[in-house]
This record gives sequence, structure tokens and C-alpha cells, in this order.
Amino acid sequence: MDEPIHGSERGNTLVRGPQALAAGLGLVGLGIFGVWAGSDLPQGSLRAMGPGLLPRWLSIGVGLCGLALVAAGFLKDGHRLPPVALRGPFVVMLAILAFAVTIRPVSLGPLTTPGLGLIVAGPLAILIGGYATPDARLRELVVLALFLTAGCMVLFGDLLNLAIPIFPTAFLEAFAGSLSPRVLLRAGAGGLALVGLVLLGFGRGARRRAVEVAPHSMTT
Repeated sequence: MDEPIHGSERGNTLVRGPQALAAGLGLVGLGIFGVWAGSDLPQGSLRAMGPGLLPRWLSIGVGLCGLALVAAGFLKDGHRLPPVALRGPFVVMLAILAFAVTIRPVSLGPLTTPGLGLIVAGPLAILIGGYATPDARLRELVVLALFLTAGCMVLFGDLLNLAIPIFPTAFLEAFAGSLSPRVLLRAGAGGLALVGLVLLGFGRGARRRAVEVAPHSMTT
């Protein structure tokens, strides 16, 4: 295990917890980027929340947590920086990029990506991001992606009524005028949750059958 750095091991350096300092600087940078990226979104108010209000304050909260970690890096003995593994950051950045280019149409030179909405972009980002660890399992990631996306659809699209693309643009055009967006949203969220429950129950049933089957020994 990585032991904390004690006073006799630090020498004359001011940094007492390199790991906390690096993590704090990363969170501060992430918070600043979040505030900048959402600066052009309407903020609204607590009574009428705009699409930029929640991301802005979440980014501010992340930045404040980062400042607390930076202070802890100078004031409290901590751990050394571990060896850098590139798989995790690369896969997480790939998941964020996939979410950004699929949730709404994005122009990439002469090409424009199709706007697939949260119902597709959410599970896709979770599935890709889950493989940041070598212990990822596809079925468990699919179940997690379905439940989290369904919860986000209900929370942000139904309860908070934020202007977030939920469905693919072609899907909305096909059902325009026949069903209200709120009914479509709730039906989509319910469908995702139902599929997640089926997969969850199927996985538990398979494990139960595997446990009940006892190995037989051959006798002569």
C-alpha cells in the first residue's frame, strides 16, 4: 500500500500531499471549463430554471471541492502521486466526446452528426466510460446505463423541464402532433427502466442456476 508522506520524507518542499494537490488542480480546471462551456446557456432562476443553471452551479461546486483539495495538499500529509495510467483518462474523455457529438447535431466541417438525444447519448457515454476499468462487464454496464438514463430523463426533462434533447430528431418529427413530448418522455424512460429490470432479473436467474448445479464426480 502507498503510505502517506511524513515530515521527515518531505524535505523542504511545501507540498505535503502531492496526490491531493494534483486532484484538486484537476477539479479546479474541470470546474472552470464547465463554467466557460455553459456561459452561453440561459441561466434562468430557481422558479424557472434555464438549461445553464444546474451545470453552472455544479461546475462551481466541483471547483470549490478542488480548492479544498489544493489546500489539503499544502496543509495535510498525504500520498505520493501514483503511476499514471492512460487508459482511464482516455476512455472517459472518449465517452464525453461521444456524448457531446450525439446528444444534438454537431457540425464537423462538411458533415453534421445526427441529433440522437439523451435516450441514445446517455447509454452510449456510460457504456464507453465504463471500460475505463479493466474489470468492466458489459451486462452490468448496460443495466446501469439504462437505469441512469431513465432517471436523468425523468429528472431533467420531466421534473425540472430543462431544454435537453431527449429523443432523436427524426423520431420527434415522426411523432409530432400525435403524442405530447411529456408522454413520449415518460414512455421512453419507462421503456428503458423495464428493459433494465428484465436484464437484471435475467442475470440473477442465470447466477442462481449456476449455483444450484452441483458438480458430479465420476466413480469407477
